[in-house]
Parts: sequence; structure tokens; C-alpha cells
Amino acid sequence: MDKEYEPLFETVPLPNGAELRNRFVLAPLTHVTSNDDGTASDAEVEYLEKRAQDAGLALSAATNVTDLGKSFPGQPSIAHESDIESQRRVAHALKKNGAKAILQIHHGGVQALPRLTPNGDSAGPSPMTIQSFDETEAHNAREISEDEIQETIKAFGEATRRAIEAGFDGVEIHGANHYIIHQFVSPHFNQRTDQWGEDRYLFAMEIVDEVVRTAAHYADENFIIGYRFSPDEPQNPGINMEITEEFLGKLTEHPLDYLHASLGQLHSETRIGKYQGIERIELLHKWIDGRMPLVGIGSIFTPDEALEGIESGNIELLALGRALLLDHNFINKIKDGKTDEIINTFDPDRTDKHELPDPLWQQLNKGFYPLPRKDSQKQ
Repeated sequence: MDKEYEPLFETVPLPNGAELRNRFVLAPLTHVTSNDDGTASDAEVEYLEKRAQDAGLALSAATNVTDLGKSFPGQPSIAHESDIESQRRVAHALKKNGAKAILQIHHGGVQALPRLTPNGDSAGPSPMTIQSFDETEAHNAREISEDEIQETIKAFGEATRRAIEAGFDGVEIHGANHYIIHQFVSPHFNQRTDQWGEDRYLFAMEIVDEVVRTAAHYADENFIIGYRFSPDEPQNPGINMEITEEFLGKLTEHPLDYLHASLGQLHSETRIGKYQGIERIELLHKWIDGRMPLVGIGSIFTPDEALEGIESGNIELLALGRALLLDHNFINKIKDGKTDEIINTFDPDRTDKHELPDPLWQQLNKGFYPLPRKDSQKQ
């Protein structure tokens, strides 16, 4: 390994005493490759094992905790006892080569796709019409009831218990990307006038508490609990950096082991408000104030970009998504001093299809996710 890249391979201690072998995180990529019933497919397991092999922390794809929350075709499930055995295969694949295996637990809220849910249903904080994921037309989502809110909170706890039984080293609560926890925090999605609207952070805090209690009961002290969040959103009114500053103040009071900022660009700047023009990641790191590691992500495709992200001093861990889709040996090639061999451009003519499951390769080929391409189309 070139000496300059050594900072990427430093070990990282977590607040609970667990230690990660390096600073790399396999991002929780939507692979649309699970079986229709949410069980792991052979292609999914093979894909995850390759992408996790060199990471310090390896996250599963967003895994739904209730049938009502299903938001993607080919989405994995941890909603039932019958899912444990299947998720055991996922945990084994992620941790086989030394990474800590984390199950990302998820509920789509109003973004749940009616064609995939019982009775064609979709529900979130407030009723709305919304177009989600691969839909060609918008669907109507209803207001989730008080009883269903309580059931959803418990479902995150039950998902945590099942993750423990399946052999995962931890869970990540998916509170980002306009899914149900994000929706309750957001003034755009949450128009309620009850306690869940008056205190926009209550739903998230209740879920964090439920997950922490469950882990304390069923797992040992090294079980990892992370939380993913989106620091702002384009809607106005919506989540902005001022809201996130207050929200992080509440999150950091809980025994979480890391926070994971969902960003399209690692160094993107705040668009509006009193923090306009300041990098979001700089603000987030300042507000967390060393109480737990911060995971950053966002369009990192080269070793130098990865190194700069860590050396900026604003993140402790760096999540790689599309970079590991393009080259599952990205991390190992840095370690072995073979950075000139890294594949960081999508090539639709590769006969090995970047060693991706076909459903995911098809999405990349169609330009569903932005990434550097060898062809001139779908840029």
C-alpha cells in the first residue's frame, strides 16, 4: 500500500467498545435482487459477499420491518420470524471476510409501493399523493393510525431481535431519504396536529429507544446501533439544517454507535438559511462534537477522493456505494498498491456486467443512478 493511503486503513473504535478494522463502509445499496417474498436470493448473497469483503462496516440493503412498509421490488424483509433463516445467509455473507455486518431496518411510509403491499395500501404521517421509486404514476397514501404507529415502533424492535438471532453485528435505523422516520421529522410530510405532529422528533426517538431496549435485552454490549439521516430536503417547508441541528442534539443523547449522513455529494453546501454556503458535513461533524463517529457518503469514485474525505477531518468513516458497484475490489486495490487498476467507470459492454446481479445491472444500464459512464448516453 502507498503510505499516503494508510489513514484509510486505521482502526475505528465505536462507543460500545466494538472496533472496525478500517474506515470503509459498504453503503446500504438498493439492489432489487431479493426474492419476491423478501428472502435472500443466491445472486444477492454472492453480490453482498463480494462488496463487503474488504470493508470495516458492511450494511445490508434497506430491509422492511412490516409488509405495509415495502418500498422496492426485490426488497429484503425482516418482518416475519420466517425471515430469520434467510437473513442469516445475508449476515454470514457480509461478515465472512471480517467486516461488521449491519442490517439496515426500514419502512417506506408514504413511499411504500401499493402494488407490493397488502391490499394495495400505503400510509405515512399525513395523507398525500406521491410518485415513488419506479412508479410511472403517483399513488395515494393515507394517514397512518395511532395503533399502526405503535405497531411500527414495535416492529423496529422486533426486526432488531430477529437481526440478532440471524447473527448480525448490529442494525442501522433508516431515518433518511424520505422514508417513514424522515417523514415524521419533515414539515413537508408531517401535517399532523396530534402528539406525532406537535413533536416531530417523537416518532424517531421512540424507535431509537425501542431498538436500544431490544438490543440491551437480546444482544451483548458490542452490538452496534447506527442511525441514518438526511440533513435537509428540497421541499419548502421541509427539513433544513436548522432542524437537523436540533435533531442531532436529541439523537446524540442516545446510546448510538454512529450516525450516517445521507448525502449525494460529500462536500455539498447548505443551500438556504443561516448556514448557507457552508459544507453540510462540516456542520454535522461540529454538532456531533465527537460523541460518536460520523459516516459520510456522496460520489466518491477514486482513492484520492476517499483520502481527502477522511483527511478533511469531518468524518470518521466513509461509505462507498457506486464505487463498489463498479469495482468490488476497490478497497483491496488501494491496500495492495494497485490503484491504477481500479474500475471507476460504468461500461455497459463489459461481459461480466461488473459482476452485478442482473436486476441491479439493468438499473445502472438504464441510468437509474448517476455514475461515471464509458458510453456517452445516460450521463
